[in-house]
Amino acid sequence: MSLSVSTLRGSAAPRPDVKTKPDPSDVLVALQTAVLIIDPEGRIADVNAAGEAVLNTSATHLIGRELTEILGVPPGFDAATIGPFAAYEVNLTTARGASFRADFVVTPFADWPGWRLVAIHAAASAYRMGHRLERAGGTRSAIGVAAMLAHEIKNPLSGIRGAAQLLESKASEEDSRMTRLIRTEVDRIAGLLDQMEGFTDTRPRTPAPDNIHEIIDHVRQVTQSGFGSALRIVDSYDPSLPPVLVHRDSLVQILLNLLKNAAETASEGETRTVRIKTAYRQGVSLAVEAGQRRRSLPIELCVMDDGPGAPPELADDMFDPFVSTKKSGRGLGLAIADKLVRDMGGIIQYAREGDPEMTVFRLLLQRAEKVKA
Repeated sequence: MSLSVSTLRGSAAPRPDVKTKPDPSDVLVALQTAVLIIDPEGRIADVNAAGEAVLNTSATHLIGRELTEILGVPPGFDAATIGPFAAYEVNLTTARGASFRADFVVTPFADWPGWRLVAIHAAASAYRMGHRLERAGGTRSAIGVAAMLAHEIKNPLSGIRGAAQLLESKASEEDSRMTRLIRTEVDRIAGLLDQMEGFTDTRPRTPAPDNIHEIIDHVRQVTQSGFGSALRIVDSYDPSLPPVLVHRDSLVQILLNLLKNAAETASEGETRTVRIKTAYRQGVSLAVEAGQRRRSLPIELCVMDDGPGAPPELADDMFDPFVSTKKSGRGLGLAIADKLVRDMGGIIQYAREGDPEMTVFRLLLQRAEKVKA
């Protein structure tokens, strides 16, 4: 007889009514902690939805495999040991190369010799995501003020530029240098305000079903015919992906921002390799806004480059406005990308993954049912 927790997926659990309470399998389904059931041979017998999300792999591909195949376990843990084990705030690495800090706790089943429950609580990741969602409300409050300031500053700039241009036509060579400097600085400020207006744009953008690979191919053509001369773009598509629910122009802008970031990290004469990958990740879901029903985000789009990435001290704040790793950076590109992704009901994450390490921006997006005509 084997221990089965197939009810984790709710297939065998009776639908609760007002006279009953959730049974343990319902609790495990709702639990935000990753839970895996390990059999006496050290193989995964079942996993809840949170486990699929943390390991970034569907239950279909996890069940039947040894735990040590898909996760770098903490020092001191032996898959053959059937007793309890706990390690807190340790670095774990998945088979896909993703690293994260988490609590790793193993509890044996008293009535089932050799069977164990493994709980993985990615506290740091949960804190970062929750912290970003909490800050979203404060960000929206600041948007109105920023939009007003951008409008008030931008209006007189055109007058200043026009006056400088008029003076330049009548000025000496020495004075012309000063008027050109004025025009250059006015253009720079206007460019910054243009970016700020993009960040403060609160007009609703309705997502629609679309083919994500067509969008990526369009962005690739734009990039390689413009700023992407220093990029070698390699793609790895999942051809079976269903339509994605996005706003096309928003996704184009997001991808252009990410590719431009990669291009700007390349030194003169250096070629930067960028990998664009799509995949379907069953079980990934998130309550994007407090109080809202959890959304399934199975469409994964990764933009990876072999650049140096962000300093560790800035990694948690990458998507905050005015945070930049570049000397001349304005710190709005990633903030705009984060806003646009959230407007589409998805999330964007930053990580350093793989061997050798690469900079990874991971977009998790909603699935759509129909391709638009």
